[in-house]
Amino acid sequence: MTGFPLLSFMLGVPALAAVACLFMPARDARWCALAATLVDLVLGIVLWAGYQVGGPQWQFVEFAPVFGQFAWALGIDGFALLLIMLSVFLMPICIGASWSAIEKRVPEYMAAFLLVEVLMIGTFAAQDLFLFYIFFEAGLIPMYLIIGIWGGGNRIYASYKFFLYTLLGSVVMLIAMLYMRQAAGTSNIPDLMRFDFDPHVQVWLWLAFFASFAVKMPMWPVHTWLPDAHVQAPTAGSVILAGVLLKLGGYGFLRFSLPMFPEASAELAWLVFLLSAIAVVYTSLVALVQADMKKLIAYSSVAHMAIVTIGLFAFNRQGIEGAMIMMLSHGLVSGALFLCVGVIYDRLHTREISRYGGLSINMPRYALFFLLFTMASIGLPGTSGFVAEFLALMGAYQLSTWTALICTTGIILGAAYMLYLYRRVAFGEIKSDDVRAMPDLSRRELWLLAPIAAVVLWMGVYPESFMAPMRKDVAVLLQRLDRATPESDSRPTAGRPAAPGAAHGATSGHAAPAAHAPAAEAH
Repeated sequence: MTGFPLLSFMLGVPALAAVACLFMPARDARWCALAATLVDLVLGIVLWAGYQVGGPQWQFVEFAPVFGQFAWALGIDGFALLLIMLSVFLMPICIGASWSAIEKRVPEYMAAFLLVEVLMIGTFAAQDLFLFYIFFEAGLIPMYLIIGIWGGGNRIYASYKFFLYTLLGSVVMLIAMLYMRQAAGTSNIPDLMRFDFDPHVQVWLWLAFFASFAVKMPMWPVHTWLPDAHVQAPTAGSVILAGVLLKLGGYGFLRFSLPMFPEASAELAWLVFLLSAIAVVYTSLVALVQADMKKLIAYSSVAHMAIVTIGLFAFNRQGIEGAMIMMLSHGLVSGALFLCVGVIYDRLHTREISRYGGLSINMPRYALFFLLFTMASIGLPGTSGFVAEFLALMGAYQLSTWTALICTTGIILGAAYMLYLYRRVAFGEIKSDDVRAMPDLSRRELWLLAPIAAVVLWMGVYPESFMAPMRKDVAVLLQRLDRATPESDSRPTAGRPAAPGAAHGATSGHAAPAAHAPAAEAH
């Protein structure tokens, strides 16, 4: 263990608060949950400030044997740091969004949300294969309860569908993990990231992990659980589901599929590109005809997460960095859009787009925030969405012109459905007296939306703040992928370090030397 066990402390604070909430009245449980999430946010800022950009790949490492081959092993690199920061940033906002919206079984609700935070941070920080699996899968349980108990009228169906879809793929992944532990002789994730599995076995291992990560993203055609889960979940449940839980699949590709199975990733990159290109266009067309605001944003999430997978499997620096920024941007923007839906749902108790109109007249502050997040979702320059989409598509273009072209078409459709949504909600004449009587944002709602707006603009204006922590990790990953980079269909693969010497051959049954690649050139 190096220094103070900050990661364990970040796990312990919400875990203890969750237990305490169960023995408190509703009002005290709210304040306890808010205090715990704010403490974790402060600890996250300490984590960010203490992270050495360009330093060792793994920092804040903690290791303690538990029993047998299982160990309490935590540590972060730049990818994990950014996703942990996203988690601790959104959690106090989720508690604030639930302040008055949740009235029944409040202590249990707050405990469930705190447990979600524990499991999300644990997933991103775990350095043991089976510890990762426990955190990764246990996250299903509190989210299942949040949807099934505090969701809408069809919540039981949505919660079961969510649980079954996400669980079934993970059973195959567990079998693959057991094989990896046997073959490599270790369950330590950093060691496994340097181990050379037999290329023929890699394909089966890659498919086993893909079965779980594709559902978590979710990728087409296993995305159908997401719209139902979003529609039935309470507002804060939708925020954390879209904001962080969907990122578990992208993080899994970064942590496992690409570095551990590079040859299989290159061999099957065409499958990822095909499914992602279909998702971008198909789900954008489906979103265009939705009458429910939550469903529209849910389908847009599938399209945006498809940009993530395309960037990751572009096998170059721009693609991977763009995919990571897209995960952060989508987590903020989609979460904010769900909050915007929740604001007007709390007033009128309907998500039907046709019931609204003219909100910019009597809710100008709401219309302004809604416009900003709409533009960020579209990818307007100056917002986080532009940086993410530009980098991811530039990376895809270097590998496949046609994929980049198809995804650009999907982005145009994204602009169509988001602007169409905004026009019907914010512009035009007010149609009914109950809409005319809706008050503008309260002080609490302003405090929920303003921080997200600030970070979305910060990321759009100065993305280097978010790229610097992960730049060395991207370089190390690219060095690992160099021996297996798929051929471009028509474009050169500039923008990533060239493979040193001849292509590396894959040698089965031994660990490769640790990668110590220099950081990629500054943007």
